[in-house]
Amino acid sequence: MSQDNPIRVFASHAFQEHDDYNRLFEYLESTTNFFYANSAVPDTVPEEDTEEALKDELREQIEPAEVVIILAGLYEEFQEWIDFTLLVAKSSDKPVIAIEHFGSTQEIAPEIAEIADEVVAWNERSMVDAIRRQARHEETQRWDVVEFEMPESE
Repeated sequence: MSQDNPIRVFASHAFQEHDDYNRLFEYLESTTNFFYANSAVPDTVPEEDTEEALKDELREQIEPAEVVIILAGLYEEFQEWIDFTLLVAKSSDKPVIAIEHFGSTQEIAPEIAEIADEVVAWNERSMVDAIRRQARHEETQRWDVVEFEMPESE
């Protein structure tokens, strides 16, 4: 993955932006040396505003993605669109990453958990590592270094 070859992601939406949708990209943008291209375009609503036209538009947005990200916080409000997104992702053999509810201990919907290849919390590092693993099969063995000083012995 490089700036010339970004990971192509699709994040679930229901043809309108949502706080969790915006928050996801804030997290991804704040990550250094992580390059992605978002194929999701929530504000692109087809001229013919029918359910089939909307489904066709979702298929077109999901098609170029290497990984599909499902935001669990959208499920209650937009269950039909999330279910459809999951169906398209799996029928296209695309890996699915589910991101838990933001700021809540609410359980992720079983319909999402069963289909997702990986479920992660709202943590920048967890999300980026999951995207790299699922999209490009990159292992991200990162280690945290904690520096501390030993008190001088007398």
